[in-house]
Amino acid sequence: MHAPDTDLLEIRAGPRALAHLRERGVAPADIRAIPAAAGGPKGLALIPLDRRLAREWMPAMPRVELAGASIGAWRMAALAQPDAVAALDRLKRAYVHDQNYRRKPSASEVSATIRAVARQVLAGGALPTRPGVSLDVLTSRARGPLAGRRGRGAFARAALTNAVARTRLAHHLERVVFHAGAPSTLAQHHDAFGLTRVAIDPANVEDALTASGSIPIVSDPVADIAGAPTGDYWDGGLVDYHLLLPHSRLDGVVLYPHFVPHVTPGWLDKFLPWRKRPRAHPWLANVLLVAPSRAFLERLPNRKLPDRNDFYRYGLDHAARIRDWDRAIAECERFADAAMAWLARPDPSLVRPL
Repeated sequence: MHAPDTDLLEIRAGPRALAHLRERGVAPADIRAIPAAAGGPKGLALIPLDRRLAREWMPAMPRVELAGASIGAWRMAALAQPDAVAALDRLKRAYVHDQNYRRKPSASEVSATIRAVARQVLAGGALPTRPGVSLDVLTSRARGPLAGRRGRGAFARAALTNAVARTRLAHHLERVVFHAGAPSTLAQHHDAFGLTRVAIDPANVEDALTASGSIPIVSDPVADIAGAPTGDYWDGGLVDYHLLLPHSRLDGVVLYPHFVPHVTPGWLDKFLPWRKRPRAHPWLANVLLVAPSRAFLERLPNRKLPDRNDFYRYGLDHAARIRDWDRAIAECERFADAAMAWLARPDPSLVRPL
């Protein structure tokens, strides 16, 4: 295999993951979990790497935990399936080509489109998982002052509460995880947001995936999901934006394909500089994070990954947005190649602390 094009990569690791790399490199059988962040269209950049992992690494993983929120949940729901590449291709096609909104779409219109994307991931209304794979779809259930309230004022109050302390946001939102496949370690409470687990079945799988990507104000919530506590279910990224979860409980390496080289706890935390980039968190000890470098991003249309602001940037010129998003994803094949080449022959000298 050719030498990795390392200028395309940002590689970060916790101390346990770095020690593992130095002692024995990394192999598919070492990977115990793959998290997938919320982040809207930015997650499209990782689909080429997801495809490579599905084809080349996951068949050699005897057990692996997949967990995601929002587009991350959709990516992991695709990756968990026996024909993951086909599911990822359906996700890419639907997300890029089918989100053609009018200038000011209603929340219900956006919700219908989000549901259609989730439905494409499923392609049949079920969610089979390959042997040894567990899937956790993260959602945020409204409670307390936010229960039954969907307007800007209610969410503004929640944001102010979060700015005081992340734990206080738990008065407004709780974590509900929809699970399929093999058992996972994401089974017990680990913070103030709690953890209610619900088994995925044909009656709730579409709702769970739709809820995980339902952004407040922009779309409607999904209400009263079958088998889950009653209430409004919102984007999983509100509580778990970049999935700062207790993966350190696992005995191997957590491989984290990401679109930025840091892990922000909740979506609202990205607006708080003191909470946006936590360093040396104990839950990141065994995480190996691989992200596109700034040099790589400079090669993309608009010199950045696709993002939600592109819906405003391009307005009604859907063809231009689709063209540039397709170009960006195609360019991300080079990022995927570089990441896989580095994983095959990892150089610990290129790793920075996470």
